[in-house]
Amino acid sequence: MEEQIEQFTVYLQQTKGLSGNTVDSYRRDLRQLGQYLERVQEITDFRETTPGHLKQYFQMLGREKKASTVSRRMSSVRAFYRYMVKMYLIKEDVSESLQSPRQEQDAPEVLTVEEVRLLLEQPSGDRPRQQRDRAILELLYATGIKVSELIALKISDVNLRLGFLQCKEGDRKRVIPFGNHARAALLEYMDRGREALADIRCETLFVNCSGQAMSRQGVWKMVHGYGEKAAIQKEVTPHSLRYAFAVHLIENGADVRSVQEMMGHTDTGAIQKLAAVYRHNSREEYAQAHPRA
Repeated sequence: MEEQIEQFTVYLQQTKGLSGNTVDSYRRDLRQLGQYLERVQEITDFRETTPGHLKQYFQMLGREKKASTVSRRMSSVRAFYRYMVKMYLIKEDVSESLQSPRQEQDAPEVLTVEEVRLLLEQPSGDRPRQQRDRAILELLYATGIKVSELIALKISDVNLRLGFLQCKEGDRKRVIPFGNHARAALLEYMDRGREALADIRCETLFVNCSGQAMSRQGVWKMVHGYGEKAAIQKEVTPHSLRYAFAVHLIENGADVRSVQEMMGHTDTGAIQKLAAVYRHNSREEYAQAHPRA
């Protein structure tokens, strides 16, 4: 079993180009599955696994671990058995029928600063799509904007020199600062990546491989995919970055009201109207508190 795991991890490194930390996470998950199969099912070859074996394993895991942990380990196992099918080591994907556990919705887990850093490192190449994805991830975390606001951004809404962007929602608008990491990623994408992707008539900032404005689903899949690639043990969505933006700022001492203004968010009461112009005190709060300012 160990040999099968090592062959898979070599594939992840050489073919998929995953980082060492990510590969280690896959290896750890599969070793734990292998230990269970040997100890409980008396199986010494992953090719002998049945859907029933995997179901029993994850039922046992569900009694001991959080749903987010079970879900991430399930992702590792699915990736492994898809690889086994691709390499003609097994005929059928025995993980196909696995159902991810339902996770609690009332208190979403917040990505740590380290998890965000790991996520932002995933699109590390110099191809236009990777430059675009890197700029999107950096901007989502740097500003806390919604996906609907992100995909509606036009080139003219971004001021790279001063480091802020303008979001519009109906007749309201707000201006949000962003730091040097987001600025560098945006500059790289706008100088090189976007030109290779965009239709010349398209004014939208972020475009898909057809040169048109990206969709909400396209951004969601992209962010989620990089979360899986980074082997983060939490659900990773665009909203995860919006939530992390707020929590990390507040944890580092930012004023709650300034953060709410930057997010365009209102509390259960009405705190105050959304900021309609770029405010100096918001930028000061941002520069002092955001981890990537």
